[in-house]
Amino acid sequence: MSGGVDGLRLVHAHGDRITVTEPACGVELFAYVYRAGTAWEAPRPYLHPVRTLAGGVVTGYRPHDHRWHKGLSLTASHLSGANLWGGNTYVHGQGYLELPERVGSMRHAGFDEVTAADGRAVIAERLTWHPYDGELWAEEERRIEVHDVEPDSGSWALTWTSAITNRRAQPLRFGSPTTAGRELAGYTGLFWRGPRAFRDGRITGPEGEGPGLMGAQAPWLAYSGEHDGTDGHATLVFAHAPENDHSGAGGTHPAHWFVRNEPFAAVAPSWAFFRELELVPGDTLRRRYRVVVADGAWQREDIVRYLETHPW
Repeated sequence: MSGGVDGLRLVHAHGDRITVTEPACGVELFAYVYRAGTAWEAPRPYLHPVRTLAGGVVTGYRPHDHRWHKGLSLTASHLSGANLWGGNTYVHGQGYLELPERVGSMRHAGFDEVTAADGRAVIAERLTWHPYDGELWAEEERRIEVHDVEPDSGSWALTWTSAITNRRAQPLRFGSPTTAGRELAGYTGLFWRGPRAFRDGRITGPEGEGPGLMGAQAPWLAYSGEHDGTDGHATLVFAHAPENDHSGAGGTHPAHWFVRNEPFAAVAPSWAFFRELELVPGDTLRRRYRVVVADGAWQREDIVRYLETHPW
């Protein structure tokens, strides 16, 4: 199935992936892959490759150091004892252990909308979250929207909205390696893994720069890197929606940022960096994020100007 005659073009290879292309630039902006994956890597949908309008790839896929890192995805590293992140599980006092019985999955349940029209593309999906034994723990309604494709500024934007409802009879406890005892490793939630060439890239926040922003709170964070293979740089801007909040214990806004530029490039607006977040039965955790993908090494003033002229 395909769509989008006068703007973005969308192609759906059923059971596998959805691709979104900008015809004027002749660039496939991303593939949203939702087919089932390897159990050890915690199967879940992901975006890869993600590209700038000039065609530069800005995501990594199954790197040798973390095979379960796949482009841009949303999942939970520590969830009531389960690992929906993939790979080894962090256990306090013992480090990362190979515990396949803790590795869960996220399963595609159906699409409510897959469209491209008027310069926007929409992928609205239903998913289910499961521990290793397959029990239903949560249902998610996910909406990914592509918009503000602007060749003049060399940028396009993606808004990711997720609503995760607890279907257990007990609370779901969202955590991270840091809540489990590992210092400054609070990754969970929306997670971007950059390409290998982006190692040692520039990290920029509203009031600071560098990897020292790990664990900081801010409404946005940006990462700039230089491509291998082609000339030039790219910048990704990650931003919170104003309404991101949660009434459960430990809910905060804005979230604490997990960010690294060595030994690899990664960004995550963690919803449980320092404290667990509890979701009671029947309650829903809602989060909305924006990711701006731009050609060039944007400076702080470029980022601020863009965000001011593209309000939520």
